[in-house]
Amino acid sequence: MTQPFRNDTRYASRCWNGLAAELKEDRIEVRLPHICYTLSSAIWPGGFSMADGFVNWKVPLDYRCDDPVSDFKHRCGDWGFRPNSTVGFLTAAKLTHASVTEMTGDRFRLLCITTVGTRNAARAGLKRETYSAYAPGTINTILLLDARMTESAMVNAVITATEAKTAALQRLDIREAANGQSATGTTTDAIAIGASQSAEWGDAVHAYAGAATTIGCAIGEAVYETVLEAGATQHEV
Repeated sequence: MTQPFRNDTRYASRCWNGLAAELKEDRIEVRLPHICYTLSSAIWPGGFSMADGFVNWKVPLDYRCDDPVSDFKHRCGDWGFRPNSTVGFLTAAKLTHASVTEMTGDRFRLLCITTVGTRNAARAGLKRETYSAYAPGTINTILLLDARMTESAMVNAVITATEAKTAALQRLDIREAANGQSATGTTTDAIAIGASQSAEWGDAVHAYAGAATTIGCAIGEAVYETVLEAGATQHEV
């Protein structure tokens, strides 16, 4: 794992040709060499879609927009992205402290980029004051897999990634301010899973992505490591 944007503005994948991430003034841009099948909980588009670009856009803590989707889609054009094939996140975390890791394994290549801010750390399952309005995400994870995966495996990957995120927060001893209990995440986390579905892998289709599978174990390791690194350094200059 590494934090490339603390000293540079561009990161080129070592194992996936043509995949690169770049730090801009107010965002991290990720461009893929070809379109991927994507499952996302980000503000746009959400659910299953096809995407060849990902943008983690840093907004002010007091960002309030009645229509963040339209706001994001409008800015896509200015940034050189096609709105209909771009996944968009909002964050208030430090982009310079994003953590990146890559792995290769059993018929897959993997790249994970995570930004972490824990100002609104929370423990799921407890009663709390809730809101209907959208607020900027604080732990955002972009997980890109050069692999063939079923839709159920992609959903499974979200579960594995979430469990790994929580384990990292426990290791960091991040707690919910209101009650002092160990945080399982923050109130506005988001994730996107992008699978290339490349014919290069032939009939090797990952049907599961739990922690006991080769691809799931790698996903868990990648998310754990990046949340741990970005979270441990979030208050550094």
